[in-house]
Amino acid sequence: MSVHPLAGKKAPKEILTNIPRLMSDYYTKKPNPADPGQRISFGTSGHRGTSFNTTFTEELILAVCQAVSDYRQDQNITGPLFLGMDTHALSEAAHATAIEVFGANSVELRIHSGFGYTPTPVISHAILTYNRINSGGLADGVVITPSHNPPQDGGFKYNPPTGGPADTDTTNIIQKQANQFLENGLKDVKRISLKDALAAETTQEYDFITPYVNDLKTV
Repeated sequence: MSVHPLAGKKAPKEILTNIPRLMSDYYTKKPNPADPGQRISFGTSGHRGTSFNTTFTEELILAVCQAVSDYRQDQNITGPLFLGMDTHALSEAAHATAIEVFGANSVELRIHSGFGYTPTPVISHAILTYNRINSGGLADGVVITPSHNPPQDGGFKYNPPTGGPADTDTTNIIQKQANQFLENGLKDVKRISLKDALAAETTQEYDFITPYVNDLKTV
């Protein structure tokens, strides 16, 4: 295996991601629904992109969160939605956007205590654990992560009550609905302020990490 010429060296300024510009683009760039490259497009259970080229922006996240909310209602998924995020720069912004939409749709939302970061398996564990011990409505989840993609990327993955990645039948439904919201100028997207969403009775902080770590001891 060859060694990268920059291994062990300080990264040159020209290859660093401009985080302030990245965040500004998330809020200011508006996707063009007529451009296939600027629409919601699910790969392996999720949508990935970057605000630099208008493939991961606030409007896209607003649309896909409303589509997930509608999908849950259509499928009678009435348990909590476990929402996690990783440390990519765009994840924090998308996480806040998601809380605003899920809050407006009265989704029973669980977020990690103190807005902490959550590995994808932790969300899957929370879903499966809840569904195993509760006889009521099933839980599902969303992980805001582009996985191993570069620092400028963001990602949004939906995990159904099975806990793993959503299948193509599910993602096709969510993708189609989200793009219809974009085409209609987001008129049917519900949203409240982050402050109101966090104060809503349906939003609760949850410790994702401790139950997951404790269960590792039994494996």
